Amino acid sequence: MKPPFRYSALQWLKNLLASRPKNKTAIPDRQRAIDLIAAVDAGGIPLNPARVNDIGRALGLEVSRHARVEDTIERIRVAVAKLPSD
Repeated sequence: MKPPFRYSALQWLKNLLASRPKNKTAIPDRQRAIDLIAAVDAGGIPLNPARVNDIGRALGLEVSRHARVEDTIERIRVAVAKLPSD
């Protein structure tokens, strides 16, 4: 009978540092912002302010951790309106 497979530290490190394929289903930043605005307009409220801030930063906005979510969403609205459509 074979002994159970044990993960060596070296193998774990190799797997950790191995290149991984890029996520081909990633949503573009502009589309994430449009989806956020559509959800807010439909009556939803963002539950994760960090995600809203991340979307704002991806659009090139300087967003403070202490900024109100509502203010950030309005700034995202303005930024999306200025972006060229694809």
